[in-house]
Amino acid sequence: MGIVLDRKELIKYPFLKESQQLARRHVESLEEFLGSSPGDAALERAKERVVAALTFKKEFQDENTQNLKPELEIASYAIARLLVSCVGDRSLVDRLARYEAERASFFLAAEEPEIRRFVAWSVGIDTGAAAMPVTRYVELVPHLRDRRWRLVNRDVRQGGVNLEPGEIDELIRERIRAIIADQLPLRVPAGICERLAPVTGEIAALQQQQVLEQFGEVREEAFPPCISALIQAITAGTNLTHMGRFAITSFLHTIGMNVAQIADVFARAPDFDPDMTMYQVEHISGRGGTEYTPPSCATMRTFGLCANRDRDCERVNHPLSYYRLKKNIKKKRS
Repeated sequence: MGIVLDRKELIKYPFLKESQQLARRHVESLEEFLGSSPGDAALERAKERVVAALTFKKEFQDENTQNLKPELEIASYAIARLLVSCVGDRSLVDRLARYEAERASFFLAAEEPEIRRFVAWSVGIDTGAAAMPVTRYVELVPHLRDRRWRLVNRDVRQGGVNLEPGEIDELIRERIRAIIADQLPLRVPAGICERLAPVTGEIAALQQQQVLEQFGEVREEAFPPCISALIQAITAGTNLTHMGRFAITSFLHTIGMNVAQIADVFARAPDFDPDMTMYQVEHISGRGGTEYTPPSCATMRTFGLCANRDRDCERVNHPLSYYRLKKNIKKKRS
C-alpha cells in the first residue's frame, strides 16, 4: 500500500515496522542510549507508559504536544517493552499490550481514511471488508469477552463471518493487542535489566500496591470452601489432580501471593518436592509466558473440586468473588 507516514504520525503507532525503523536509525547501541540524556528522557516516558497501563488509564493526548522528539517517543515504546519484560509478570505484559492497543485505537478513530486503512492493513485487516473468513475470525476473537463475538452467535455465510458496522474497529484494536502481547516478554540481557532495575522496582511495587488495594492483605480465613478444602488435602498428604494444583496456585497468585509464598502452602505436604513445586508454581504464575486466571465455580464443579459449599457460595459464581465478599463482610463487622 503506497502510503508513507511522517514522523508525527508514526509516534501514534510505534508497533509499526516503519516506526521501529525510525527509532533504530537514532539508537545504535542500547546501553549507550540508556546512559545518555535522550535515553533518560525516553526511559522516563517509558515508565509513564507502563504506569498508565497499570492504572488502566484510557485518556490519551496527541503526542505532538510532547517535548520528546518523534524518534525518542517511539524509543520509549521499545523501552516500555523492556521494562515489562524485566519485571517478568505476564499480567503486566498483558496490561501494556491492552494500553497500547487502546491508545492506537484512540488515534485511529480520528485518523484520515487512508492512514486508517494503512495501519489496519499493516496488522492484517481490511477496513473495507463486510465479512471475514471463518478461520481468520476464530484466530482473532478468542480473547474478546462479549458473547456476541462467539462464532455460534454470528451470521456465517459461505465461509465468511459477516461484520456489523463499527465492529472492524474493535477487531483492529484486538489485533494490535495480540501482536504486541505475542511479542512479549522479550529476552533482555541481564545487564540491561540491572540498569533498568530502579525503574522496574518502582513498577513492581506499584503493581503489588494495586493487588493489595484490590484484595487487601491475604486472609486465609476468607478463602472459599473449595480452596480451603484443597489446602487441607495438601496438608493431609493427598495427591491433588492437575486441576486442583492449578486452581489453588492461580487463586493464590491472583490475590497477591508471590511464588515463594505459594510454594510454602505446598510445603505442608508430607511428600513436598521443592524443585518440582517451584517449577509448577512458576509456570502457572506466568513465568512461562502465560498468566492463568483461577477457574470459575462452574469449572470447579465440573472437575469435582467444589467442596463444602455454603450459603455465601450461592451469591457468587467465582472463587475470587467469594473471597472479596467474605473480606468485605469481615471488614464491616470489625
